[in-house]
Amino acid sequence: MLIYVLLLILAAVGLYGVLSQKNLVKIILGIVIIEHAVNLLLVTIGYRADSAPTTEVGTSIAPIRSVGESAAEFAARSVDPFPQAMVLTSVVIGLGVLVLLVTIALRLYQRYETYDVSEMRRLRG
Repeated sequence: MLIYVLLLILAAVGLYGVLSQKNLVKIILGIVIIEHAVNLLLVTIGYRADSAPTTEVGTSIAPIRSVGESAAEFAARSVDPFPQAMVLTSVVIGLGVLVLLVTIALRLYQRYETYDVSEMRRLRG
């Protein structure tokens, strides 16, 4: 439960950075922090601790089925691969969005010679 609270705090820090800052670079960093918080949440949801039939703590394994293992045994001790695949897709999309945001920020800096959003609104005319 504590990990979910920490992820909520991380997302709140990113949201605060997006909503309160006037600098475009800090806004972009806030968006990246929110993205990482969501990715960590997806990975955390997909993890199953203590799912193995043994009494050892944290014995979940990667979703790779070994030879001679029944489907029920495999399902009982493996983690869910779907959130991992979603996070991998999200990381690639997030990298594309980050590149686009940085490119837009650089073009705005070339035009207005500032990263301050309120100054850009004032100079717009």
